[in-house]
Amino acid sequence: MTLDTECQQCGDDAASEPTTTPSQPSRRRFLQSAAVAATIGAAPHLRAQTQAPSPASPAPPGNPVAPPRPVTLTVNGRAYTLQLEPRVTLLDALREYAGLMGTKKGCDRGQCGACTVLADGRRINSCLTLAVMHEGETITTVEGLASNGALSPVQRAFIEHDAFQCGYCTPGQLCSATALLSEFRNGAASTVTADVRARPAALSDDEIRERMSGNICRCGAYVNIVAAVRAAHDNA
Repeated sequence: MTLDTECQQCGDDAASEPTTTPSQPSRRRFLQSAAVAATIGAAPHLRAQTQAPSPASPAPPGNPVAPPRPVTLTVNGRAYTLQLEPRVTLLDALREYAGLMGTKKGCDRGQCGACTVLADGRRINSCLTLAVMHEGETITTVEGLASNGALSPVQRAFIEHDAFQCGYCTPGQLCSATALLSEFRNGAASTVTADVRARPAALSDDEIRERMSGNICRCGAYVNIVAAVRAAHDNA
C-alpha cells in the first residue's frame, strides 16, 4: 500500500514538471549534437590516416657494375697488377689496392692538392682520374721521390726550412714542387710570367706562389714552403 502511494506521488511529480519546448533544447541534446558534429568533422582526417599508402612505383633497374679486370700500373719503378673496376680512381688504387698510403685523400674533389702525384713527370690530382687511364705510364708518388735511400733535393729543402706542420698536405706539396722545378727548367710560363712567349727569367717568389697555388696548406706554412722551393731550385 505504501509502495503504491509512493509510485503515485512520483508520477504526479513527473507530470507537474514543465515540458521542454523545441525553442529551449535540453543540455543533454546540446551535448549530443556537439559530439555528432565533432565526429563528422574528424572523419576525413581519420580516413586519411587509416588509408593504405599507394604502392610505390617500381625503381628503375640500376646499371650493372662492370666486373674487376687486371690493370697494370708502374708506380715508383715497380709494376703492380691490380684487380680494379673501371670506376676506381687512381688515388684509391694507390692507397687501397697497392698499399701506398703516402698519397693523401683530402677533399676528393681536386681542390686541395693533397693527392698530387706525377704521371710521366706531369703532376696530376689522382682523385680526379681513373686508374685504368694510366696503364703504360710511369707514376711517381711521394714514396718514389727518394733515390737509393737518399732524400731528393726538394725533400731535404722542406726539412731544412720547416715547410710543414701537421704534414698531411706535404706529400702533395713535395710532388707538386718537384714537377714545378722541372716545368721551370723546361721553360714553361705561368700566369705571372711577364712575357709568356719567352722563358721565365727567374723563379721568383711570385712565380713559386702561383705555380704552387693548387696545393693548400691548412696549417698556413706557405712562407716556409716558398723558401724551401726556392732553396731547392738554387741548390740544384
